Amino acid sequence: MRTTRVTAAALAAAAALTLSACGGEPTARTDAVTQISGQAKTGTATVLDRPFDKPELVLTDTTGKPWNLREQTKGKPTLIYFGYTNCPDVCPLTMSNIAVARKALPQADQENLRVVFVTTDPERDTPESLGAWLKAQDPSFVGLTGDFATIQAAARTLGIGIDPAKKEADGSVVSMHGAQVIAFSPKTDEGYLLYGENTTVDTYTADLPKIAKGENP
Repeated sequence: MRTTRVTAAALAAAAALTLSACGGEPTARTDAVTQISGQAKTGTATVLDRPFDKPELVLTDTTGKPWNLREQTKGKPTLIYFGYTNCPDVCPLTMSNIAVARKALPQADQENLRVVFVTTDPERDTPESLGAWLKAQDPSFVGLTGDFATIQAAARTLGIGIDPAKKEADGSVVSMHGAQVIAFSPKTDEGYLLYGENTTVDTYTADLPKIAKGENP
């Protein structure tokens, strides 16, 4: 498969244009996010030249208890996604694709995989509502909510920009956010793969067995 070089500037520009992933027009970024570079394979993940450190993030899970990202996912293959439950399109599709792909894994790998959904709209995504939404996707998925500034800061360290939710003229509330999924290795606990919003269920199904082992797809 042909491999193309992706520069930090190109990926940063792409991230800037995916902020409106959940129903809105693309807007330019005004806040700084971590720049990233890597090798991109057509139709699949970007393998990052410099893997991300896992954010030091403690938020509230769907049971209302504190959940420490680093402690709870240490040594586990982990996918992290920032989105919100009222998203009309990209968020539910992304989580559904991952849910379908997860079920294709051997049972042991299913149980070991951590899929973490961090809300970008904590004012509306309470532990209860977030839990109900994720249960319909896959009961094994972890949902986290909490202080918006804390969530935004963690997302920035992963090259993902998010804006506070805002009310549109028609009364709807939209949360603007980057739509990347970051995969973390069980071997190093570093984020070494990046998936864009157009990643298909077939790609996740093909890649998850290797992600579970800490290998590049």
